[in-house]
Amino acid sequence: MYDKHLSSQFDTELNRVSSNVLELGGLVEMQIRQAIYALSEFSIEVADQVEKDEQRVNTLELEIDRELSNIIARRQPTAIDLRLLLAISKTTANLERVGDEAAKIARMVKRIIDSGKARMLPTGELRHAADLAAQQLRRALDAFARLSADDAVSIIRDDDHVDREFDGFVRKLITYMMEDPRTISAALDLLTLAKAIERIGDHAKNIAEFIIYIVKGADVRHGALENLESIAR
Repeated sequence: MYDKHLSSQFDTELNRVSSNVLELGGLVEMQIRQAIYALSEFSIEVADQVEKDEQRVNTLELEIDRELSNIIARRQPTAIDLRLLLAISKTTANLERVGDEAAKIARMVKRIIDSGKARMLPTGELRHAADLAAQQLRRALDAFARLSADDAVSIIRDDDHVDREFDGFVRKLITYMMEDPRTISAALDLLTLAKAIERIGDHAKNIAEFIIYIVKGADVRHGALENLESIAR
């Protein structure tokens, strides 16, 4: 994953921690897909499993944080290595928050199922938005594994797709609530669920920004897309 370092032991430690980050990413990606499956199949059992997996996500985050702290204490890394470790730490934090959003989706799914109104609402569009967000996260993890700044820029560019899906879904929910006030409670739960999906896309974008920081040494948060493409080149 990384260029060879002068210290082979340092390389080993970096590879181990990066493998754990990718394991964490795979776990939260699975949580997202299970949460959306729970919505599409109205499955409380699958939603329960998503919530149970949250503990494993939290445990992995703590393990990675400990590994990073130990590396810093033992190796006293130089500026470029410290930048790498900092970006890994921030990536881990974003993945943990994705797990939180997935658990939130699972809780909302159970509330919507219990309300009995789920089949009256446009869940199909929401599943499409969730698929887009999950794909963004998968691409971010692949870019992280390969440290590809070009792919990271592409992820940031495509973040607008998830945002547009969210905006369109909100407009449709408002229409449903205006036409049938009985759907208001379940629709508000779906709105919370949609916001969680949008946040997953935001976290994938954040990870992409940290990849650029690792590779190029530039903090591109809040920057214009044109500037990001110039930096990546």
